[in-house]
Amino acid sequence: MKTRVFYKNFFVVLCIDTLLLAGSLYAAHLIRFDFDIPQHFLRLFYQMLPFVLIVKIINFYFFDLYRGMWRYTSIADLFNIIKASSLSTLLIVSYILFSARFEGFSRSVFIIDWCFTILFISGYRLFIRLFIEHFSEDKPRVISLWKAWGFFNRIRADNKRLLIIGAGDCGEKIYREIRDNARLQYEVVGFLDDDSTKLGKKIHGIPILGYVRDIRRAIKKTEADEALIAIPSANAQKMRAIVEECKRGRIKFKTMPSMGELINGKVTISAIREVAYRDLLGRDAIKLNEEQIGAYLKEQSVLVTGAGGSIGSELCRQICRFRPKSIILYERAETPLYEIELELKQNFDDIEIVTLLADVQDKKQIEKAFETYRPQTVFHAAAYKHVPMLELQPWRAIGNNIGGTANLVEITNKFKVERFVFVSTDKAVRPANVMGASKRVAEMLVQSQNSCHVSDTRFMIVRFGNVVGSGGSVVPLFKKQIEKGGPVTVTHPDVTRYFMTVPEACQLILQAGAMGNGGEIFILDMGTSIKIDDMARDLIRLSGFEPDIDIKIDYIGLRPGEKLYEELVVEGEDVLPTSHEKIMVLKGTACNIEVLNGQVNNLISIAENQESRTILQKLQEIVQEYKPA
Repeated sequence: MKTRVFYKNFFVVLCIDTLLLAGSLYAAHLIRFDFDIPQHFLRLFYQMLPFVLIVKIINFYFFDLYRGMWRYTSIADLFNIIKASSLSTLLIVSYILFSARFEGFSRSVFIIDWCFTILFISGYRLFIRLFIEHFSEDKPRVISLWKAWGFFNRIRADNKRLLIIGAGDCGEKIYREIRDNARLQYEVVGFLDDDSTKLGKKIHGIPILGYVRDIRRAIKKTEADEALIAIPSANAQKMRAIVEECKRGRIKFKTMPSMGELINGKVTISAIREVAYRDLLGRDAIKLNEEQIGAYLKEQSVLVTGAGGSIGSELCRQICRFRPKSIILYERAETPLYEIELELKQNFDDIEIVTLLADVQDKKQIEKAFETYRPQTVFHAAAYKHVPMLELQPWRAIGNNIGGTANLVEITNKFKVERFVFVSTDKAVRPANVMGASKRVAEMLVQSQNSCHVSDTRFMIVRFGNVVGSGGSVVPLFKKQIEKGGPVTVTHPDVTRYFMTVPEACQLILQAGAMGNGGEIFILDMGTSIKIDDMARDLIRLSGFEPDIDIKIDYIGLRPGEKLYEELVVEGEDVLPTSHEKIMVLKGTACNIEVLNGQVNNLISIAENQESRTILQKLQEIVQEYKPA
């Protein structure tokens, strides 16, 4: 059935092309002789027409002009038409030159014919593409007059009128997707951009109406229903200004994700989402040294612990961009592990995805995994991190954060892994809680492997603050409280934290892993510290309410183990710049092997007995700067 349709369509197209090519040659004669072709040249036209048609059709066939899907006719097809037409004309002219020395032939006819051939054939194929895009449906039906009218006017009553903020590459791609997909039911009515050189110009016939600050005037002029912020590289200040203008214009607004969130680099309608708080943190695109990262990930076997968590799962997505041979997802939570496995297999079907439902506290499981899959790079992101909960059950922090890390370090050394990257936290700096103290002990364990010269593996630590969107982040809590109508609970009006997005954190982890020689602690540039109170107020406004008027804010006091502010550097650590503008490295920490020898095993034994007070005392012996809040 399909074969018959193919040949039927092929011969129909062939017949139409033949008529167009014949018409092209005849039109060339008409133009050349001012629409009065002499009898001599008319006889020549009929004599050489079959030869010209055969040469052109054969060339068109070999340049694949009969194998493309015309609904996707593109610039590449136009180039093929130009190449096929040029070669055909060259062959025809060469034949006439060698057979008749061009005696009795008009040279200009073939130049004009070449132009008409390109015009007629490309125009015909473009017409078919436009016809399919605007008239065809899943089931063929008669084209109504209203449909035909809509083809020329691009206006339908049920379409939402969309104003695109940003007249760059992103905005242009979004417009093309909307234009090419009638089911999206959007009509782009204008662009706004702060680049003065673009004002007054048009993109695909759609005008650039003014600056972003002119949004209210543009809304009134175009009667726009929604606005789309199509500036993935916009920083926090820019995003705040645009959001504020949209609110003043009382228009619904959405945004494109930042470049860090567009993992595959594709700008599509499906990526559009509501403006979130992470958009107001700062969206400067991170410049990754992809060649440097690819050098240690491409065709490698990579293991990620905590692969189902917010940081671990994003690390897996980012790692797969660099085409490792295999990636081992090590996670003890069944559902998150299944979800990330499914996602990676769908998006990266050429990479071996291995899922291990396993616990870092089980040394035998770790050893079996290393023995079977032989990872060359390990990213250790598995950890407990909920501060108040771990204050109540400190033995959990010891077993998972310290015991799990100790197991991984031991097995990593046994199997001579090339590099080990440990994901830490700013709470390990002058810790005031069990979670931070446990991560500091884990840092000391990892760093001592190189600083004490006991391992040839490159052990590195990456330390950063709170991650918006990660498990345990305050943002989801605030959103739930806002949805319920408040109140929004803030621990203290002066409490501050460093924040960054999940994709940004993971990209910088990969970059730091490429830069390390072993024994370093890399800290990420977290920008400025943000007041949680300001964050709560911003989220309330983003939800369309006014703080303290529509949604009340309650101050409930610091929870167990919490500090007013966090730091990124321990006393005695020298901060040095690196080749990457957003990554710094800490040096100067002495070898801790004597402090750790016996102490860690003793601490883990105490944790097994769930002796909270003894655990705190032992943590203070190991981490001198630990002062329980």
